[in-house]
Amino acid sequence: MIYRPKYVEKIMAYADTPFVKILTGVRRCGKSTILKMIMEKLQTEKNIPAERIISCRYDSMEYDDMTASQMYAQLKKQLSSDRKTYLFLDEVQEIPKWEKVVNSLMSDFDVDIYLTGSNSRMMSSEISTYLTGRYVSFRIYTLSFEEYQMFREKYAAVGTPREELMNYVRMGGFPATHLQAYSPDEIYTIVRDIYNSTIFSDIVRRNQIRKIDQLERVVKYIFNNVGNTFSAKSISDYLKAERRSLDNETVYNYLEKLEKAYLIHRCSRYDLQGKEHLKTQEKFYLADTALRYSVLGYNKDSAASSLENIVYLELCRRGYTVNVGKTGDGEIDFVAVQQNEKIYVQVAQEIRSEKTEQREYDRLLEIHDNYPKYVLTTDESAGGNYEGIKTMHIADFLLSTEY
Repeated sequence: MIYRPKYVEKIMAYADTPFVKILTGVRRCGKSTILKMIMEKLQTEKNIPAERIISCRYDSMEYDDMTASQMYAQLKKQLSSDRKTYLFLDEVQEIPKWEKVVNSLMSDFDVDIYLTGSNSRMMSSEISTYLTGRYVSFRIYTLSFEEYQMFREKYAAVGTPREELMNYVRMGGFPATHLQAYSPDEIYTIVRDIYNSTIFSDIVRRNQIRKIDQLERVVKYIFNNVGNTFSAKSISDYLKAERRSLDNETVYNYLEKLEKAYLIHRCSRYDLQGKEHLKTQEKFYLADTALRYSVLGYNKDSAASSLENIVYLELCRRGYTVNVGKTGDGEIDFVAVQQNEKIYVQVAQEIRSEKTEQREYDRLLEIHDNYPKYVLTTDESAGGNYEGIKTMHIADFLLSTEY
């Protein structure tokens, strides 16, 4: 078990507070392991005895067909009679009306509760009804570039960050794929299993979707168009051209289900002149770049958009709200906002010509404010400033603590 300190420390700050701690994220991103790390911390740093730490994983067959009443009764029996009990409830969304159980436990007993879930149904209106003001949520992502290197160092010789970046793009960051030296094919077999279990368990079965082939065609369209702006109509028109009729409403429904299962992230456009969010031609990014290659196969021509995907996820990990920025006649890849801070980011795999260089810099120069602006590339010569715009190698940006 390789420690992931940024998540553990952030969550531990809320230990023994009257808030339910909710960890969400795509399947196999490491939520369950982080729960184990927190349990260890409670025992080693807070001297909580093991008998006061209760752990249940609700996607186990042991809890198949369990009702909310049964869940409440089972947990109630295990609570300490005179001291606080720490409850770790993994994949809790598998139990219908789990929110009522958690609310009752919080109200009736001295407990500190930690939950995980792989579907944003976890954050639905039901939680608002039963747990308003009584929970804090933590989005867990697959391994960052820094974490990826830390995992790899345990079993392999690791090159410089710039050398390792493209391996990270290709192999992704699902923790299970970096516990030993797997080949790319072995990694994609593991990731394809994660993809299939998410599609069929969290989307098809849960939503009773019958036309699975339609859903998978929508998924493949999204995976093929990472980093491109498109709409539900774009997908619908594409499928019609393939003689696969699918109305816009159904496409929207599929996109929503894929988002709720955390397979994809929606990145809306923001009009920098009109100061408003636009509802058309959004971008979608994947929970991990290895998902794309496990489903479609590896294609080195997709590296540029996968690099953009990686930068997007890193900004999200650091707590930024990220949008595509619309300028007068162009786009800024990312406008990232966190409280009163803002950064602008352009991602270009390589800047091979003066024309490309001018395009990337000119878009940022159109923005007349004093917030930091970056052009990120994989050019070995990347570095320095151009009229206040900082040029960085993508690997250096991913490991930087400055922004």
